[in-house]
Amino acid sequence: MRCLVSEPVAVAAGVGSVSTRWLRTDDSADIAAWNAFVYAHPAATFFHRAEWAQVLVGVFGHTAHYLLAEQAGQVVGVLPLAEMNSWLFGKTLVSTPFCVYGGVLARHPEAQAALETAAMILGERLGVAHIEFRNSLPQRDDWQRKDLYVTFRKTLAVDDETELSAIPRKARAEVRKGLKNGLSATVERDPTTWYALFSESLRNLGTPVFTSRYAQTLLDIFGADCEILTLRAAGTPLTSVLSFYFRGEVLPYYGGGGAAARSTGAHDLMYYEVMRRARTLGCTGFDFGRSKRGTGSYAFKKNLGFEATPLAYEYRLVRAKQMPNLSSTNANYTRIIQAWQRLPLWVSRVVGPPLARHLW
Repeated sequence: MRCLVSEPVAVAAGVGSVSTRWLRTDDSADIAAWNAFVYAHPAATFFHRAEWAQVLVGVFGHTAHYLLAEQAGQVVGVLPLAEMNSWLFGKTLVSTPFCVYGGVLARHPEAQAALETAAMILGERLGVAHIEFRNSLPQRDDWQRKDLYVTFRKTLAVDDETELSAIPRKARAEVRKGLKNGLSATVERDPTTWYALFSESLRNLGTPVFTSRYAQTLLDIFGADCEILTLRAAGTPLTSVLSFYFRGEVLPYYGGGGAAARSTGAHDLMYYEVMRRARTLGCTGFDFGRSKRGTGSYAFKKNLGFEATPLAYEYRLVRAKQMPNLSSTNANYTRIIQAWQRLPLWVSRVVGPPLARHLW
């Protein structure tokens, strides 16, 4: 694990003191202490887990700076950070890249201040353009905030029929179409089929796809907390989604489908099947992840009956003069997106991964 060595940063905390240090990523006890704090914190997410450091370094080659706050020998806060050196967008610190959520988890304000201070000092030392915290809720009024992303979450119904009835009429008709067409859902550990469908979807959206090794790494590292569900018609794969599980909630995170799925109801049915599958595993919540306002994915989730909740992504400008605009909705990227959509699928799978590691 690559980490920049730095001295701890101390912040007064009333009767004691809060100090910060790097997570020892080769120490199983340190990782266990980090994750125990994450699982106990009410605002924690799947993306705060310590194992993401291994993913970011091992798959994408980025540098992890995972910070622990301690007081009297106890963990009182964590901050997962990654240093991104992008030839496209410069150097940044992000919590957490390739993830919907991030930012500080702290037991009290002193611990939060210690971690934020450590991040700002690190950003200055590294000379980054900006620091980005992907918070669910606003944390700092003195950082700039982007009102672009929303998330969609809901409580799962008590049974299949109630769940189906809760889906708005138009989307419910698509689910019923998929059921009538006899589409079958299977849970898988081999990401080959998923990658074929997901990469096709991303090419059609004009977005570079990750390396195929990414999904296998997620499955290996997170074990039973990560799985793939695929829908087929007479053995032909139509749609597939890679999901995460965290504290009784399912997060269908990377989904895609081929051209044959469009007229079968497979896209809507796939997420209904994820709900059914999650219920059998004892889950009570469904997190549909983030979408940008005004996009097709935003409309799709709304049509499935989900309500949008704004995400409070916050930015500390270091060398940059303004917040970055890396969104696909940026008009500057329109021609690039359109050109990418015209690429042969095999070409997009070859040239996509080197680019995708820079698009967080």
